[in-house]
This record gives sequence, structure tokens and C-alpha cells, in this order.
Amino acid sequence: MSFLTQDKLTIVGAAGMIGSNMAQTAAMMSLTPNICLYDPFPTGLEGVAEEIRHCGFEGLNLTFTSDIKEALTGAKYIVSSGGAPRKDGMTREDLLKGNAEIAAQLGKDIKAYCPDVRHVVIIFNPADITGLVTLIHSGLRPEQVTTLAALDSTRLQSELAKHFGVAQSEVVGARTYGGHGEAMAVFSSGATIAGEPLSSLIGSAKLSAETWEDIKQRVTKGGANIIKLRGRSSFQSPAYVSIEMIRAAMGGAPFRWPAGCYVNIPGLDHVVMGMETIIDKDGVHYSHEIKGSEEEKAALKKSYEHLVKMRDEVISMGVIPAVADWKTVNPNL
Repeated sequence: MSFLTQDKLTIVGAAGMIGSNMAQTAAMMSLTPNICLYDPFPTGLEGVAEEIRHCGFEGLNLTFTSDIKEALTGAKYIVSSGGAPRKDGMTREDLLKGNAEIAAQLGKDIKAYCPDVRHVVIIFNPADITGLVTLIHSGLRPEQVTTLAALDSTRLQSELAKHFGVAQSEVVGARTYGGHGEAMAVFSSGATIAGEPLSSLIGSAKLSAETWEDIKQRVTKGGANIIKLRGRSSFQSPAYVSIEMIRAAMGGAPFRWPAGCYVNIPGLDHVVMGMETIIDKDGVHYSHEIKGSEEEKAALKKSYEHLVKMRDEVISMGVIPAVADWKTVNPNL
């Protein structure tokens, strides 16, 4: 059996629906034989491990543990969905305090048990903040930590494909940037529908300005809609996309969508947010050039300001230090 690498991949939060789907996806992609499942809920965790074993994956060396030290020791790649899930009526921001504290502990555990980890993907909400908190406390370099921002772009692609009656693959360049939440910035610039620029279609008989606004609203509320439809937060799409991200970091197929990463450029600084990125074996790299209309850039700035507000709330809680003191915790920042 051929695997992408022999390195240890640890799935944090593996007893949950996202985590268990991540484990199965990683095994199906043959990323590594050495997959370790971690969750503080041991009975559910063992159940996931048993189900994965029952799949009969060839060559898989699956382990599971409720001991975080055992789970992280020797890990070269980590994907974590280990926070509280969003419920009906909740926003991602409602999870802020509890999940920020979970992220802080994860960062400290990474620093203690696997400081040589190569890449970490954080997907529990609010992912921009939990990713930032994990980065600060882990001591890792900014390019080593990414967060799940891609779902907003895939949801935009899906909504446009449904509206125009085309295959999703015919919608190219659908992009959202900024926060992974309802304050995200939805871009039309750069997107094409079966080769036609989206910007030229908005306001036409094919896509009225009002319908475009409706589409944007459906995208920003895509996660909430899944909760209403299924009675629980998304799990299949975040699981699949996050494993695509870690596959790229392992040196596999390039990641096709924007990722959340640590951004520090004039006007957009000291946050983790969705940007146009490349993830490869050297980590995540983001484009410093933001292509879009002035209106889109203003929306991105507004999204950034929303993230700054949440970041400062977490600082006021004492979960992370003031921005000026981040270097005392993580010299790479």
C-alpha cells in the first residue's frame, strides 16, 4: 500500500461527527498509515476506532487515546475539531470564550508534547480566533497553522452553480475572504460562470442585483442553514475540506480554496483570517495583494474589524496577552 508519508497524523476531537469523518477521509486518501485519534470521551472514541477498523483499510496503523500527551507525542500533523459545536440559533461568536480556552490549552499541549509538529489545522469555531489562540500558545511559526475558511467559498460556488444551473466545476474563482462567519466578505471579482465573468452578470437578466444580495446572504448563513436542515452543525464538508488542507501540507495535491492564516500587513494585521493562499509542505503562504472592487475591499475591512473586536475580547478575558506581548509567549510572532 502506498502512502503519502509515514508521519503521524493526530485527529483531535475524533469522537465527534467531524473528527470521525476526518479520520475516515484521511484513511481513504492514504495520507499516512499512522493515524492517532484523540478525544476526552473514551467510549465514543473507541467506537470510532472500531468503525474505522471495520472499514478494513489496508496497511492502516490506527491508534486511539484519551491521553493528550500520548496523542501528540511524535505527531507531525494535527487537525483539531476539538471544540463545542454550534447549535440552532447560535452564531460562531457565541462559542468564543469556551472554545478560546480549549484552543489555548491545545496550543500549550503542542508546545509541550510535539514542538516539532509541521502543520496544524484548526476548524472549531470561531475558527479565526481559535486558530490565532492556538498559534500564540503553541510557539509555532505563522505558516504552520491554518484554519478552515474554505467552506464559505465552496458555499458560494454551490449557490452560484444552483442559480445558473451549471456544474459546480464550471463556477471558477468563487471567493470569500476575511472572517469565517456571518461578517465574511463575499467577492464577485475574479469569479466566472461557465467562462463568463460573474461581475458582468450581476445586474443582468441572468442575475439581478437583488438576487445576488440574496445569494450572498445564503452564503453567509450557510452553516446556520445546515443546522436547520439537519438538526446539527456541518460535519461532512468541514471534515473533507480540512483533510484536503492537511494533505497539501503533507506535500500532496495543492489546496484549491482560501485558507485562514495569520495575516500581518498594513491595515490587516495581527489576526487570523481567510485569504488567497497556497498550502504546501513548507506551510501556508498568502497573497499580500487583494484583488477586488473598492466595495469588496471595504467589506473585507469591515470583516477584519469584526475579527479585531473578537480578538480584543479574548485578550480582555486573559486567554491571550495584549498584542504587544505576544512575542513573550511566541517569539515567532
